[in-house]
Amino acid sequence: MNYQQTINYLFSQLPMYQRNGAAAYKKNIGNIIKACKLIDNPQNKIKCIHIAGTNGKGSTAHIIASILQEGGFKTGLYTSPHLKDFRERIKINGKSISKDNVIEFVKKNRQNFKEINMSFFEYTVALAFNQFYKNNVDISVIETGLGGRLDSTNIINPEVTVITNIGLDHMNLLGNTLEEIALEKAGIIKKDTPLIIGRRQKEVEKIIKECAYKNNAPIYYANNNFSDTNLPDYQIENINTAIKTLEILDWDIKKPHINKGIKNVYKNTNLRGRWEKISEKPKIICDTGHNLDGISRIIKELEKLYFQKLHFVFGTVNDKDINSILKILPNKAIYYFCQANIDRSLNSEKLRKKAKIFNLNGKSYNNVKEAYKEAIDNAEADDLILISGSTFVVAEIL
Repeated sequence: MNYQQTINYLFSQLPMYQRNGAAAYKKNIGNIIKACKLIDNPQNKIKCIHIAGTNGKGSTAHIIASILQEGGFKTGLYTSPHLKDFRERIKINGKSISKDNVIEFVKKNRQNFKEINMSFFEYTVALAFNQFYKNNVDISVIETGLGGRLDSTNIINPEVTVITNIGLDHMNLLGNTLEEIALEKAGIIKKDTPLIIGRRQKEVEKIIKECAYKNNAPIYYANNNFSDTNLPDYQIENINTAIKTLEILDWDIKKPHINKGIKNVYKNTNLRGRWEKISEKPKIICDTGHNLDGISRIIKELEKLYFQKLHFVFGTVNDKDINSILKILPNKAIYYFCQANIDRSLNSEKLRKKAKIFNLNGKSYNNVKEAYKEAIDNAEADDLILISGSTFVVAEIL
């Protein structure tokens, strides 16, 4: 198989959650345990940082990786989903896994993995662990895909664990309350392993403390020492979480490493789609915020910006609490409702009709690029075009 055939094969291995939703969610981690045993358990031979949370875990992972790189450590980074290229999920010192490495791994393990009915996500996790071990990384930063307790990444023995925050998302799988979701995220807490909390939340603090106590895991809360008026507030929270994590890790990371790591995070790790400015006249910003907490933070950032009119290219998926999101969106914006090219996308015309109930006005478009082109054609130099609501909408623009 060539690279494209290999990727097509991986995508065909049972539904992938990001595209197909609940049908892809497995309620056990037996497969990844079997798979890793077949490849000699590479996850047991690497040092890791494990990160879960409703929002911010991807950014936090990239920030930690960037700082570690500045400190001279060979750093693996596993995140999901990808925006443009599957290989974005697995990086070493910011460089994506090679096409040849992907082909080789699938070719070597295809038959054995087929016998245990591996899913797309399980395949990628096993590939990441194998890649980091084979390349002798000093440490790997591992982001959970969904939840924590039953996530395929949750077979590692990390140096520290991180929970960025708890919000209402993926409720059809993780639970209908913050408390239920917190219990799933807290499933990454390991025995005698420090736990870093990015955001202190009264609603879930008791649950997380109980889980930590059962595992004799000391809890540390992120400080608010770092501030920068040029960065979004939510990235400040992620940065402070990253700094506390590295402080507890105690790997001789100095302040210059931290400062350079934060400054060079995009360069060092190729982080994309988080409050990313892609034009100035008009100002165009992409953000992958896709749930109530994420969209709320985007709205707060909009209040800091000067612009004449807001053109909002907006699409979402069909398993979100869309009414709660629509309720907080600015009604003075011009909306371009669209749907990404995935099965989970909410139909753009249905979205427009739902939005109309909340006095959000605009037109519906059959695809993202059509909506984006219309926004560009309509925008003046002092206007703002915002693209958000779904990782997949942003991916089609970048």
